[in-house]
Amino acid sequence: MTPLLERYRDVLPLSASTPIVTLGEGSTPLIRAERLSAKLGVDLWLKWEGANPTGSFKDRGMAVAVSKALEDGARGVVCASTGNTAASAAAYAARAGLDAVIVHATGAVALGKLGQVRAVGARLMEVDGTFEDAFAASLELAEQEGYTVVNSTNPHRLEGQKTAAFEIVEELGGPPDVLVLPYGGGGNTTAYARGFDEAGGGLPRIVPVEAKQRGDTVASAIRIREPVHRATVEDAVARSGGRVVPVGEDELADAWRTLAHEEGVFCEPASAAGLAGLAHGVAGLGERVVCVVTGHGLKDPAAVELLGT
Repeated sequence: MTPLLERYRDVLPLSASTPIVTLGEGSTPLIRAERLSAKLGVDLWLKWEGANPTGSFKDRGMAVAVSKALEDGARGVVCASTGNTAASAAAYAARAGLDAVIVHATGAVALGKLGQVRAVGARLMEVDGTFEDAFAASLELAEQEGYTVVNSTNPHRLEGQKTAAFEIVEELGGPPDVLVLPYGGGGNTTAYARGFDEAGGGLPRIVPVEAKQRGDTVASAIRIREPVHRATVEDAVARSGGRVVPVGEDELADAWRTLAHEEGVFCEPASAAGLAGLAHGVAGLGERVVCVVTGHGLKDPAAVELLGT
């Protein structure tokens, strides 16, 4: 398989001397949800990003960010994370031979993701407080140690993540009518909008779906009180004619179970947010909808006991 960075080299910030750090990311399945399409009255497709190497969409952007960090001579990488960024940064840093430090808020990361970080030899740094406190600590550490920050504030991350939009357009022959996806920090929404803009054919209606209880939702991957990309998310939503949809904890749990029971897709709770948003009338009868399912269920296996089956 051609590496993602090679396949889309002409639309990525890569030079002739950029080393390609890859674990085989991208080319993830776009699965038609036959049973849910019939039930919801739409043409529903699932962009299954849990099929990426570390089990989440983060790998697309991390491949670019770590490749560029290596090219720039960074000593290592650092990030703040609710989990998926941590696992991805740790794996790609190991692949590149770079140090990695992961900063996280106490009790805020699912054990499966912490296990991934430890397995590949990254250093974990725990802080009291919220994701925002962890991010502030990561910036300070980056300055002290000369490390590259690989959160979604790193522009190379979003460049890599936009490739998912290209894949959708290539497979469907154009953009869908509606794109629904989880909304935590907003980087992925920003990246998809950029990708659809560059792919041509216009924007789908973009519907980011957030937890009403942002600060303490069961969906730990989107447990971010203050989205760093709020302004660009609002712009993408306004330009596309979409809207931000807040959903409750019961809605998230129901959508999570539905994806598993109806389509056999086992995802982490946050990844079901897009499906939960569909119940809010964001798509018309017969419209083509792509629901981005961002991370594998094995990222947070405790959810099976917590949310039931």
